Amino acid sequence: MLRFRRMQSLQKFASIHASVLNHFNQERSLSSRHLFKANRAAALAEWRGLCAV
Repeated sequence: MLRFRRMQSLQKFASIHASVLNHFNQERSLSSRHLFKANRAAALAEWRGLCAV
């Protein structure tokens, strides 16, 4: 966090990072491998769709 010179840049990064992390972060130990991989693939496909726009 020391690399950010302005508080506004840090806040912008933190808000974007939090939304992306929440989108991809899944508790691996709470789901089966098949369900985890399916959810991960769906999240990645949605992310690619958002980035392509």
